[in-house]
Amino acid sequence: MEIWIGRNGERHGPYKEEDVRAWLRNGQVSGSDLAWREGLADWQPLSVLYPDAIHDAAVATDNSFSTSAAPLQSLPQTTAAALEDYAGFWKRFAAWIIDFLVLLVPSTIIYAKTGVIDAFMHFMTLMQSGPAPEAMKAASAALKNTTLVPGIIVMAIGFTYYVLLEGSKWQATLGKLALGIRVTDMEGHAPGFARCAIRNAVRLLNAVQIPFIGLIPFFSYIATAWTARKQGWHDMAAKALVLNGRASEFKDTSTAPAGNGGSFNA
Repeated sequence: MEIWIGRNGERHGPYKEEDVRAWLRNGQVSGSDLAWREGLADWQPLSVLYPDAIHDAAVATDNSFSTSAAPLQSLPQTTAAALEDYAGFWKRFAAWIIDFLVLLVPSTIIYAKTGVIDAFMHFMTLMQSGPAPEAMKAASAALKNTTLVPGIIVMAIGFTYYVLLEGSKWQATLGKLALGIRVTDMEGHAPGFARCAIRNAVRLLNAVQIPFIGLIPFFSYIATAWTARKQGWHDMAAKALVLNGRASEFKDTSTAPAGNGGSFNA
């Protein structure tokens, strides 16, 4: 089982459980250090997770024949920023606004070239003039038919934009890069294209019934205002996080230490 250790607001690991137990016994980590593993809802002190190792350490300290405990050692920093450093709703919303403006350029070109804008303007003109219901019904049907294929193309462009950029080494769209946030898996690593595809497929499902502004993932995003890890529904479905900090600021050194007498050399 892999264990993450938190100290001084930073997350380190993952480490092997047997190594963490050994480090607790010889004093190289403290029982007050926070830890997290798969299945835990929140971070817990090591003393809570491994009370037996704490007991063994106490017995060894009282034993006059035992060697003195090694001093508390530094942990190597890994891919994560500060513990629970999740990007908040308004920062993510601002990033979405930038991405919306970026995608608005190809969307407008496609809608103009395929007659969607003309059909929409005609429909609005009829609404203002108050025509017969039959005329409005015909204009509405014409608008729907004109919008169908271009709308699918626009959504496909948006989906590709998000997946390719968030699955890249940047782990972020242009909007997220501008706001200094990134998409990760649940351990702070790069999410990969498959996870990003799932995440954005769920996100765009919320937009299917919204004409003309189909890239607005309202229902997915609004959940970030109250969930513990500021996750939207699309984040939870893909088991992803959105964290503060650009991917370029963090070096992935998440390989578990190979023992080496209990040291933290990674």
